[in-house]
Amino acid sequence: MVTVLLTALGVGGATVVGALLGFGFKNITHRFSDIVLAFAAGVMLAAAVVGLILPSFEGATPLGFAVSVVGIFCGAAVINLLDKLVPHLHKLSGITTQDGEQMQQKRNKILLFVLAIAIHNLPEGIAAGVGAGAGNPSDALMVAGGIALQNIPEGMVIIGPMLASGMSGRRTLLFALSTGLVEVVGTFLGYFAVSISAAVLPFALAFAGGAMLYVISDEMIPETHAHGSERGATYALLVGFCLLLAFDFFIG
Repeated sequence: MVTVLLTALGVGGATVVGALLGFGFKNITHRFSDIVLAFAAGVMLAAAVVGLILPSFEGATPLGFAVSVVGIFCGAAVINLLDKLVPHLHKLSGITTQDGEQMQQKRNKILLFVLAIAIHNLPEGIAAGVGAGAGNPSDALMVAGGIALQNIPEGMVIIGPMLASGMSGRRTLLFALSTGLVEVVGTFLGYFAVSISAAVLPFALAFAGGAMLYVISDEMIPETHAHGSERGATYALLVGFCLLLAFDFFIG
C-alpha cells in the first residue's frame, strides 16, 4: 500500500509541478516543449516495454503469451476509442485566439481540451497502479517515473492557454490540478484491479503497456515533430530511453 500511495502522489504531484512551472513560463517555445516532451516520451517508452510489457511475458505459456499480446492491443484500442470521444490531445498546442471570437467560447474550447487531458490521464494512472501492484519495486518506480516526467510538460502547456482566455489564476490552477487528480484515481484503480486477482496481472501489465505505447506513438512523438525540432526531439527521446535502461540495469 505504501508503494501505491507514493506512486499516486508521484504521478499526480508531477502535474502540480508542471502547472506551477507553467505560471512561471507562460510563453514556452515550441522547441523547448518538444525537447522536454520527447525526453519524456523516451522515458515512457522504456518504462512501457521494460516495466510493463516484458514482465507480462515472464513465465508465460504460449497461451499466456497470446493473452499478453491481446492485452497490448486492447490497451491501444481503449486509447483509440478515447481519441474518438474527446479532442486529440496534441491539438492543444493549436488553440488560437481569433478576432471577433467571444471570450467564453475560447474558454469553453480550452476547457474541452483540459477535459481531454484529464480523460487521457486515467489509463496512464492505471498503468502506474498496475506497475505498483505487480510486486516489483524497481519496475513500479520505472513506470511511475516515466509517467511523472511526461506529466510535467503536459501540466506546463495547459496553463498558458487558460490564462490567455481570461481565466483567473486560481481557477486555472484548480483545473490543472484536477487533471492530476484523475491520474491519482487511475493509480488506485489499477492497483486494486491486480490486487484482487493475480491471474489478471499479465493481461493488466500488457494492457497498460499497450495504452502507453499508443499515447507515445500517436500523440507524443507527432507533437514533438510538428514544429521543426525533429532531430533534437529524436535525440532527446533516445537520451530518455537510455536513461531509464541505465536505471533498470544498475538498480533493477
